[in-house]
Amino acid sequence: MDPIVEVVALVLGFVGWVMVGIALPNRYWRTSTVDGNVITTSTIYENLWMSCATDSTGVHNCREFPSLLALSGYIQASRALMITAIAMGTLGLVLALIGIQCSKAGGENYVLKGRFAGAAGVLFLIQGMCTMVSVSWYAFNITQDFFNPLNLGTRYEIGEGLYIGWCSAVLAIAGGACLTCSCKMGTEEKYPLPYQPRGTVYSGPAPTRSVAASTYGRNAYV
Repeated sequence: MDPIVEVVALVLGFVGWVMVGIALPNRYWRTSTVDGNVITTSTIYENLWMSCATDSTGVHNCREFPSLLALSGYIQASRALMITAIAMGTLGLVLALIGIQCSKAGGENYVLKGRFAGAAGVLFLIQGMCTMVSVSWYAFNITQDFFNPLNLGTRYEIGEGLYIGWCSAVLAIAGGACLTCSCKMGTEEKYPLPYQPRGTVYSGPAPTRSVAASTYGRNAYV
């Protein structure tokens, strides 16, 4: 695999990991506007951790969700998936920095470095899938409640935090796919051996390029 592709994959995974860290604390996972006069018009927005409200004068108040067990199941699952995504992305970045060919951290054993790169790619894929499932599940519940005619409460819409999460998932999956393809599970490069008659076994050390050149001199082609 081209080292440039590995570097691009590492950058994609890093940007995706940073965007997960931005999306998780973002307050605007879902938003709703309550219309009224200048004083009573307010915006309500929520994320995985708290619910906030602000009015037209700029005054806003936030409160954290009081009980974990009282939350909806999809909110609890989204929390767990997002935290898992950050953990997998962190470990994937460490392995990717060791496994890419242009890094000196893993020495000159390119077979082992390739396995590190492949493992990092799998972790990036897990990060992207966890993020995708989390934000998509959350968005599904928003749209389901919004179009439910029996819902008499506040109707929320998709907020910017979910879009950041979707972009993060796509970048992480793309970077993970590239690193997984760069995994080199084969053996080390073999040196060319000089010509031997059929049936003989060469037990000596691997010849260098100069030995191979001296074996096939200019007179061999005459």
